[in-house]
Amino acid sequence: MTDTAPFSLLMNLALGAAVISITVLTHTIGLIAVTHLMGAVYRGMKLHLHSVGKTVSMVATVLGLFLVHTAEIWTWALVYIALHAFETFEAALYFSTATFSTIGYGDMILRADWRLLGSLEGVSGFLLIGWSTAYLVAASTRHGPFRIGEHF
Repeated sequence: MTDTAPFSLLMNLALGAAVISITVLTHTIGLIAVTHLMGAVYRGMKLHLHSVGKTVSMVATVLGLFLVHTAEIWTWALVYIALHAFETFEAALYFSTATFSTIGYGDMILRADWRLLGSLEGVSGFLLIGWSTAYLVAASTRHGPFRIGEHF
């Protein structure tokens, strides 16, 4: 273990905690926005009156969640670029997408001094995707085509 290893570990944890906080805030604001927007569209377009409308509302909700996750993934990618962990934004975005989604292809890796940060992104992505899944289940049973009592 080198003399800089404890500092590097603390930097990874501090930066990871900061970026996780930003992405959780992004997720919270994003889910609130999707909820309000879809509520207005749902009522305004009377999507609840027919099954096609309910399906359309679910597609729009999924696309909204996709946009929220995109913002979170781009946040991590921008951090990697700021750290000079990758030479191009495309590389940072590819790594971030694979890591956030916990696919982790392994064809691109972070330098040893930042690899804990990449692991923290994976844990963060896992939790945020799980949160989105719970949100989507709640939305599909409340407003979507899968009403409780009708299908379950």
